[in-house]
Amino acid sequence: MNAIAPLVSQPMRPATSLERPTFALPEGACDAHMHVFGPLETYPSVRHPQYTLPDGTLSQYKQVMETLGLRKFIIVQPSFYDTDNRCLIDALKAAGDAARGIVMIDPDTPEKMLRDYRDAGVRGVRLDLFKRRDLPLPEIREFILNSAAMAAPLGWHLQFYAPGYVVRDLLDFLATLDIDFVIDHMGYMLEEDGLTEADFDRLLSLLKEGRCWLKASAPYRLAKKRGMEAVDEIAKAIVRAAPEKTIWGSDWPHIPEGGRDTGALLNQLALWAPAPTDRRLILADNPKKLFGF
Repeated sequence: MNAIAPLVSQPMRPATSLERPTFALPEGACDAHMHVFGPLETYPSVRHPQYTLPDGTLSQYKQVMETLGLRKFIIVQPSFYDTDNRCLIDALKAAGDAARGIVMIDPDTPEKMLRDYRDAGVRGVRLDLFKRRDLPLPEIREFILNSAAMAAPLGWHLQFYAPGYVVRDLLDFLATLDIDFVIDHMGYMLEEDGLTEADFDRLLSLLKEGRCWLKASAPYRLAKKRGMEAVDEIAKAIVRAAPEKTIWGSDWPHIPEGGRDTGALLNQLALWAPAPTDRRLILADNPKKLFGF
């Protein structure tokens, strides 16, 4: 069987062309979801990546931070590298205390390597459930429990990159987890995948009552069929439900659309969270607590 042709990553939008913030960012404002890439000769990709090497280096992202007034950021391991975290770790070491990391790991990752990751600034494990979406639910639950057992002794949390229908099918199980966890991209509950308003309401209940956090990130990934206005309503509902357990991420470099305006995405937060006190929680206080700045 031939591999599916990868998406072609587009050139990065110059930082000088980004829309400037329309509101005052709180001190220590954090982008809680971005990715860093490096040259293939140094950091090879997985055998069949879903996209070509993005135009997204650490130096480019620092220009974005400077333009927008961001002060902290979280590097999330992309599927492009799977569990080879070398690019992420090197970027953390170069960035210093301004950054924290979320790695992907194998079940047999040595304890010493995990401790080294922690010392470099890693604070969580990303679980790619898109990759495992066709597995039986008991196997997915076992994968989650094994990952939690590796993360908990380090004081880490879990982050779920998952289709919304997998999130839905795991909600009751997730409510039993004895570890903090973050669900990317507002739960990724797409109508075209059969998700309903009732499913989203159950997710909000988990957010309010369990150890769940939600990441207000990548609205364009949810807006493909329903439109951005509908996604705005989803984000506003999340903030109304639990601003103290919501974080914001740019999803930079917006794979494969590097020309997206990161500043305009940041400014959507003014609509989602009109109260400055909520924006302070989402951009500063919550990341500080969750990532240990």
